[in-house]
Amino acid sequence: MHRFIVAGCAALLSACGGQPPAAGAPAGSGAESQVQNIAGDFVAVFDATAGEQPNARVAAFKRDVAVRFPAFYGIERFEGSYSREQQDARIARAFEQFPRIRDAYVGKVAQFDRELDRNLDSFRAAFPDFEFSTPVVLLHSLGELDGGPRELEGRTYLVFGADVMAWVHDWDDEAPFFHHELFHVHHDRFFEECEALWCALWAEGLAVYVASRLNPDAGEPALLLTYPDDMAEATRRQLKPSLAHLQTVLSSTDEDVYSALFNAEQDDTGLPPRRGYYLGYLVAQELGRERSLPELAELPNQDAEGMIERAVAALLSREPDD
Repeated sequence: MHRFIVAGCAALLSACGGQPPAAGAPAGSGAESQVQNIAGDFVAVFDATAGEQPNARVAAFKRDVAVRFPAFYGIERFEGSYSREQQDARIARAFEQFPRIRDAYVGKVAQFDRELDRNLDSFRAAFPDFEFSTPVVLLHSLGELDGGPRELEGRTYLVFGADVMAWVHDWDDEAPFFHHELFHVHHDRFFEECEALWCALWAEGLAVYVASRLNPDAGEPALLLTYPDDMAEATRRQLKPSLAHLQTVLSSTDEDVYSALFNAEQDDTGLPPRRGYYLGYLVAQELGRERSLPELAELPNQDAEGMIERAVAALLSREPDD
């Protein structure tokens, strides 16, 4: 499950319409998918509008960048819950904050094709039947995401946000991150999205687990388990109540419950926000004791749900009472 959440860079730190983007050059020898790189277009507009008023810069962005991928940058996909004024404010904020990340952003963009190609090769070593025809777009995401699938106008794209990568990824080896996102593409072949929370727990937790298995020396920062506020360690300190709460909400479709477990939003439980990634990782690790990575990836929904429930119960039973 990939729910759309706007998370501006400020939050990370404390449109539909038109045609899909034209395909760019292939990522490299290992990639069937086409890569559209419009991240550099943002830099060009930033430089060309230096010294201009925010509204002029917003207009230039819409004219020269957003038009290249209106399915992502337009507001229609918000289904009326997000206004044009809010989008304009996000664009203006992106210009204001860009000097703080420019060097890192340019570095991530320059390395992207090489990193994607290199990590495709290592991913295929673990999943030889991986089929990669999903179009890839590298862009300035206006603070939305570092990477992940997005269904836009009935088509799935693998979108990478160079801005959030620059804000959050303060490490050199991006292999765990690429493996995580490539696994989502692979997993979608076998696993059907659903609105129940356990689906997100499985999709995200298994992606973290796969990244950890393919990169055994990766620390929790590179697995994106420390955001926010050293999340994994904070969850370990409250693991029994975290698992107990998870057990009660596995079937929930409540957006607030989802946001507390998978976004950086605090709920009234007092438990760490975004803890679902770590709890899902523990569930996948539990199920991985007796199953290979390909076997886990190919579990159908009807089998996965019961296995996840049993795994949560098993993990909970091992936690001592306070």
